[in-house]
Amino acid sequence: MTKPMKSLFTSLFTAVATILWGQAGPIDFEPSGYGATWTWTTFENASNPPVEMVSNPAPGGINISSTVCKFTALVGGAPWAGFESLHGQGIGLFNLTAANCQIKMMVYKSVISPVGIKFATPAGASTGEILVSNTLVNQWEELTFDFSNVLSAPSSTGIDQIIFFPDFAQRADNNICYLDNIKFSNQDGSQNTEPMGPAPTPTYPPNAVISLFSNPYTNVPVDTWQAPWSSAQLTDLQIQGNDTKRYNSMNFVGIETLGANQLNLSGMTHFRIDYWTANMDPFRVKLVDFGQDGQYAGGDDSESELSFQPTPQVWNTLEIPLSQFANLIGLNHISQLILSGEPVGTGVVYIDNVLFFDESQTGMQDYSKPESRIFPNPSASSIQVQSEQIILKLKVLNANGQEFICMHPNEEQVVLDISNLAVGCYFVELTHADGQVQMLRLLKD
Repeated sequence: MTKPMKSLFTSLFTAVATILWGQAGPIDFEPSGYGATWTWTTFENASNPPVEMVSNPAPGGINISSTVCKFTALVGGAPWAGFESLHGQGIGLFNLTAANCQIKMMVYKSVISPVGIKFATPAGASTGEILVSNTLVNQWEELTFDFSNVLSAPSSTGIDQIIFFPDFAQRADNNICYLDNIKFSNQDGSQNTEPMGPAPTPTYPPNAVISLFSNPYTNVPVDTWQAPWSSAQLTDLQIQGNDTKRYNSMNFVGIETLGANQLNLSGMTHFRIDYWTANMDPFRVKLVDFGQDGQYAGGDDSESELSFQPTPQVWNTLEIPLSQFANLIGLNHISQLILSGEPVGTGVVYIDNVLFFDESQTGMQDYSKPESRIFPNPSASSIQVQSEQIILKLKVLNANGQEFICMHPNEEQVVLDISNLAVGCYFVELTHADGQVQMLRLLKD
C-alpha cells in the first residue's frame, strides 16, 4: 500500500481558507489538530521559557486528550505573564459575533487563581482580557469566557491573535498550568471531537470469544496495531479506566497477526468492533487471509472489505457475520485486519472490543435489535419515540454526555416535550426490557 498524497492545490487552498474564513479550532494542541505547531511567544514571565506541548497529566474524566499545552508561571514573572499566538498565523482572521463569543477552555492547575483570555487585531486593538478563576486543583476543569459585552467594540472585528494569561495573580512559587481544548461556541456542542464515555462492554462468554483487544477478555497476541505501511497515528489511552485505541490523521491502518499469531477463525461466526468517530464516513473493515502457506502474496491470499456508515459522535457497535466477508477463501490464516475510511488523511476514530465470537455459544441466535424511531425529527417542540419493545429507561443527552431528560416510561411509545432544549444535536438513549441499549440521533430546531 502507498500513502496518498494531497495535491499542492488542496494544501494551499486549506491554508488560505484557514487564514481568511473564521477562527481555527478547537485548539486542542494535538499534532494533527490546531495549536501544537503554531508560533507562541511568552511575555512578562521573567526568563520567558517557551510553552511546551506535553502529555496530558491526568487523562480521563472530562479530558482524555493525549497532548496539552504546559505554561510555567515563574515566581519572578508579572501577574499578567502569559503567551500569545503570532499575528497573521494560526488562529486565522475573524470577527467575534453572537455565534462564537462564548469561549470554553479546560485548565489543570495546582493553585486557584484567575485565568485570562483576550484577542487582538493586526493594528494592536484589544478586546481586553476576561478573567475566570478555576475552582478545582489538580484536576481538569472547563472554564467559560463570555465576550458578548465587547461585540460592539472595534476590537471585535478583524481579530488574528489570541492571548492567554494562565495564572493572573501574585505568586509565591513557580506554578505549572496546563491548558487544553479551547473552543468557540460555534465549535462546541454537536461538534464534540472525542467520546465522553467508554465503549459498551461485551457480555459474550469467554469460551465463545477470540479477543484481540477487549478488557473483559484475555487477548491473543497481536504483532502490531500499526503496521509500518499504515497511514495513521496510534495513541493508546483510557476512557474512564477502559483501554481504548485512537487513530488520527487516518487513511488506513493495518493490524497484523502473523506467523504463529495467525488466527484460525474456523470456529467463529462473527466479528465485533466498537468504534467512535466525529468525522469519518464511511468506515471500512477488511480481513485478509494469507492462505495455507501463511505468507503474504504466496498465491493463495484472499481478502474482503465491508463499508459502514457511522452514526457520528456515539459508539457504534458492529457485529458482522463472517459470512458477509464473501471474498475470503478461508478463515484459518487470518493475518491482517485493515481499517480505513474518509476523509483521507484526516480521519479520527476510537476503537475498542476488537474480537471474534461464536454465536452458537452466546445464546444470541435470536438476537435482533428492536426497531425504534423518533418523529418528527427535527422538531422544535415535541417528539414521539416508538419502539417494538418496552422502553424501561429513556435519556436525552447532548454530544458531551450531559443528561437533560431521564424517565422510566415502561411503554413502547413515549411523547416528549423538548421545547426547553437549546437548538442543536442530541441523542436519545433507550434501555429496553431485554437489556439492550439503543442510541437515536435527535435534532432540535
